[in-house]
Formats: sequence, C-alpha cells, structure tokens
Amino acid sequence: MPVTYRAGVDIGGTFTDIVLLGSDGSVHTKKISSSVGNYAQAIVDGLSEVFAETGLGGSVIDEIRHGTTVASNAILEHKGARVGLITTKGFRDVLEIRTLRMPKLYDIGWTKPEPLVERYLRKVVDERIDHRGHVERPLDRSDAERAVDALLAEKVEAIAVCLLNSFANPVHEAMLKEVIERKAPHLPKSLSFEVLPEIKEYERTSTTVINAYVMPIVATYLRALRKGLDAGGIPARLLLMQSNGGLTTDAAAAERPMNIIESGPAGGVVGAQALARTKGLDKIITFDMGGTTAKASMVEHGEVARAQEYAVGAGIMIGSRLLTGAGYTLKVPAIDLAEVGAGGGSHVWIDGGGALQAGPESAGASPGPVCYDQGGTVPTITDANVLLGYINPAHLVGGALKLNADKARAVFAEKIAKPLDMPLERAAYGAHLIVASNMIRAIKAVSTERGRDPRDFALFAFGGNGPLFAAGMAASLGINRIVVPPSAGLFSSFGLLYADVEHHYARTFRRLLRQADLGEIGTAWAALAKQAGDQLASEGFIGANARLRRSAALHYKGQSYELTVPVPDGPIDAHMAKHLEQAFAEEHERMYGHRAGPDEPVELVAIQLVGAGLREGPGVPQSVAPSRRNGGKSTSRKAYFGDESGWLETPVLSRADLDGPRRGPLIVEEYDSTCVVPPGARAERDAAGNIVVTL
Repeated sequence: MPVTYRAGVDIGGTFTDIVLLGSDGSVHTKKISSSVGNYAQAIVDGLSEVFAETGLGGSVIDEIRHGTTVASNAILEHKGARVGLITTKGFRDVLEIRTLRMPKLYDIGWTKPEPLVERYLRKVVDERIDHRGHVERPLDRSDAERAVDALLAEKVEAIAVCLLNSFANPVHEAMLKEVIERKAPHLPKSLSFEVLPEIKEYERTSTTVINAYVMPIVATYLRALRKGLDAGGIPARLLLMQSNGGLTTDAAAAERPMNIIESGPAGGVVGAQALARTKGLDKIITFDMGGTTAKASMVEHGEVARAQEYAVGAGIMIGSRLLTGAGYTLKVPAIDLAEVGAGGGSHVWIDGGGALQAGPESAGASPGPVCYDQGGTVPTITDANVLLGYINPAHLVGGALKLNADKARAVFAEKIAKPLDMPLERAAYGAHLIVASNMIRAIKAVSTERGRDPRDFALFAFGGNGPLFAAGMAASLGINRIVVPPSAGLFSSFGLLYADVEHHYARTFRRLLRQADLGEIGTAWAALAKQAGDQLASEGFIGANARLRRSAALHYKGQSYELTVPVPDGPIDAHMAKHLEQAFAEEHERMYGHRAGPDEPVELVAIQLVGAGLREGPGVPQSVAPSRRNGGKSTSRKAYFGDESGWLETPVLSRADLDGPRRGPLIVEEYDSTCVVPPGARAERDAAGNIVVTL
C-alpha cells in the first residue's frame, strides 16, 4: 500500500514550520522564515522545498492541517473589513460601554480600545423582544430596509446584526438577514442568532462584530492559499485549527472565522495532550516558547483546559488574568492559554532606572537577533544564549542559518554589560533569568491562579526555545519532570496532526435545576445533537466516525459567571440533575477553594455540545522517526550555569546519542531546537523518542 502523508503547517512570527507525517510513521520537517507580506506564499514555497529534498510530490498528501495568525493579526493591526452594525434602538453604544472591566485597576490614564465599528456605521431598528422570547414591539420591514440601505450607502464590506434577546427568539434578526440577502446577496454578514445564541449583550455583540470584521480577510487568505496549493500541484483537503483545539474545514472557517482567531498556539497543546496520554501522564503544563512569545496551558486528566471567552487584540497577557477588558471580547471556546512577550527575539534593554529588562518588543523574523547578521542592532535573548554557550555559536536550523557570534558578543558588551559594569556572561545570564521569570508568570496563571499546584504536574516543553529554558523554570516552580517531544521546535505543526475535526454549539437555557422541566432540557440538547450530526455528515463523518460530547455551564443562583462541567451520556432525569449539581460544586471548590451548602440552588445557564469527526485510517503512530538528525560525533563546548557553577565543559549530543541516562550538564542539539540539561539533572530518551529530564 503506498505511503500517504498529512502535512501540519504553523505560521509563527519568525518561522513557518512544516511537518509531513507518513502513514508509515516517517516524518519530514522544514523550517523557513515567515513571509510577512504573504503568509500563504511561505506555505507553498516550504512544501515545494520539502518535495525537492525528499523526492515526494503533492499528490501523496491527503490533508493539510494549518494553524494561522491571519485573523488575529487583522484585529491587532486594525486592518479588518469596514463593518456596519444593526442593533436594537437604545443599544447603539454597547461596543463602547462594554462591561466596565479594566485591565489596570488604578491606571486612570488607561483608555479603551477603539470599537471595531465606528459610531456612524452603527444603525438601530425600533424593535423589542423580552428575555423569554416574547415579541413586545414587532420590527417593521420598512425600518429593517432603511437600516440596511443606510449601511449599503456607506459602502460597508460586511454587516453584523445583533438585536436584544435574539437568542430567545431570532424572528427579527431572520427578517434582517432576508433583507440583506435580497439587497446585497454577496455581502458577508454575521448574525448573532447564528453566531452566538447566548446571553450577555456586550459579549454577543462583540463576537458577532469580530466575526464580520475578519470574514473578508480570512476568505481572501484562504482563496489565495487554495489557489497557490492547486498551482503547486497539491490538491489536498485543507483543514484549519480552531482556537478550541479542534479542526474545521476551510469552507466553515471562511463562514465562522471567529473560531480560528487563536488558531496558532492550539496545535502544540493538542499534540502535548495526545503524547501525554500515551505516556500515562495525568497532569501536564505545556510550555511553548518561540521567537516572539511564550505560551503556557494545562492538560488535566487527559483533558485540555478551555476558556469559554477571551480577549483578542489585548496585546500580550502578563500576570494575573483576573483583570480583564484590554481587548475585544470573543465568547467562543478556546484553549485556556496564558501568554507573555518572551521569545528568542525579545529585545534585551536597560530601562530609565538602570535595571535590565527583556521584552516584550521583539526583533521578529526581520531583522532578527544580532547574531543572525541580518541588520539587527538591538541585543536579544537568542544573542544572550549564544554567548552563554547554550546555542551552537556557528549555526541554527541544522546549519541553514549561519550565526555571527562575534557580532552578538560585541553588541551585548557595548549596550548591556558595559553600562551595567559587569562581566559579559553575568549580564547575559541575567537577561536569561529575567525572561525565565516572565515566563514563570504565565505558568502560574494557568496553574496556581486556577487553584492547581504546579508541583503536581510535568512540564511539557516545546517550541524553538522551550527546551532551552524548561529546566531552570521547572526548578523554580518545584516541578521535577520535563518532557521534550520529538521535533520540539516544530511541535505546534506536529500537534496539528493529532487533532480531530470539531464543531462547538451552545444555547442559553436558564433554568434552576431543581425546578426545571428536565424533558425540555433533554429536547434542547437533542436539537443541538441533530445540528452537530448534520454538519458532520455533510463533511463525511457518520456512524462511529462522528462523536458527540455534552457539557453544561452552571452557576449558583445570583452569580454573574459560570463554570463548565462535562455531562455524561444518558437521559436528562433527576439522577442527572443531581450529578450536575455535585459536579459543579466540586469544580467550584477546585477553582475557588470553597463550595456553597447543599441548600444553595444551582442554575443551568447554557447547554453546550461538541461534535467531533474522527479520521479514518491509521492515526498518529506511537513513535515517529524524524527525518533530520544531527550527524557526526558528539562534541563539547563551554557553557555558563550561573555564579555557583560558572563555566563548565558541557557535552553536546544529538537526541539519537541519548541512548541511556546521562547526568547534566548536557546540551541536546537538534535541527529545530536545543535542550539544556543543567548540572545535577538527569536526561534520557524514552521508547517514543521523547527526552525526559528529571530534576
């Protein structure tokens, strides 16, 4: 039987990573600089280079699985579509009033970000539906047509519609949809009853608007990518990673681009989840450090931690996430990530008080760190790690990227060590420690701030720089086990290959569990199940290849925020209602440290369902054989491990050379990443090819 391949493609701020996985377990990888002007071009060029190196052709690829930042970049750079919004009279300014949450509690100079829809493009219609779905004031068709005509006259590129309480009765939004389709049949539109039929007015409006704002951008990008792949002789099916960790088709992504806003970081977490299951690791913290940012997430009992909403365009999250409101709220399920501006390209600088700082500004792909010798003049963390002996001073990416260590040394000495009046290696090590402490804040944000003790977890480190920093951070947090997967520097691409197609559905359904008509709740869940089943069937997933999972959003009566718990299979009866109350109380205690008494009523806020499409044929193999191995004999070089250990002659191995337990200091050097094992730690390679470091 001929070998077929799946391709995982992840675009980062510095590199575009490509992984080809064969049905026989073979792996081919490629890392090239991201083409910032046209991200789709880097994918086509990168695949062409892989074909040239391996002798393969585009016809052997079954699927291309892609994580992209094109939607989030459009929001960050305010380069989305010109959107018009139609809403209920009296609610024109919901986008500006927001929820009155502030990311900096005592900063009176903080200003809210500009709404994605300017006020003159926000039109109102005179209608009213109450929270139970009863029509109090019908929408006049002439009023609906007037609002649509006004936006069309302004030459809007997309229209968003969000009317009060439309989640309870969408009749008026449906009328507006029909008017838009009749007057402008090809204009992109986003209606809240289709996008997010849930309570909370700002969150629903913001999500509906964001969906409309990025629709034309994402559709144009996906068309260009499809055209480039076809021209390159690669007719493979294209699947996009969603923020929630599931895959979706390119057609569905063009219709609901809100689901792929945080597409980029999700792949690595999904891959870590799959490998943790094969190793029998019940609790892991994922740590992904690339060239621009570092991200942390949590996998507990085999399940990825998900947030039910998050802010996009808020810049880089640092510290506590209890203070929110900086960006634009998106109420869709997403992998619960904490992010800091810490990567290999992070600038190292001295502030006005004479203190050493690292990030959040980054050298990016161009000009890159000073050692890349591409015109960079500001010292970076990668330069510091070259000076410390952690990174090969001659080259990166298996020799494809030559380094100028002397230039990095000269710039770091002039701009950092000399002003601080300290030896070069101490200044570089200080920068290394500062960026590590920034990243520890991200790990605490997904562990201690969620009521979890990081000492109970293993640290799963990947990304080009993750394995380099992992041991030092783990020691600070009391974590004693680190896992570095194969192809760690390209693992976000690799993780895409583990994901399933997923569609997430939710509906507001507020009922006190002890007083609810349980049959009515069961019927509502059955309706969501039919919707999910029909969507999966249209994509070819039927029978055993279609899997449905239920969950419920609950809170104690009177609370404003809810927690989500899984709902097992079975009828919605008194036994299930009691189970949900108990599951919610346990999650509340785990998250907040306490639970209410047994007499406190629990309210169901929303019913949720995930429809997953499982791929036929062989899955991801238990072990993989990366195509790129560092050849040659083991070498050594001096590396600096702080004042206590100083400079030590450190063996430099490839992963393949790690054929038994080895004591640190040790450096495992690979095509796509470098793993630093400090003095006193032990490293070994397991049967699946992972490097396991024990502190």
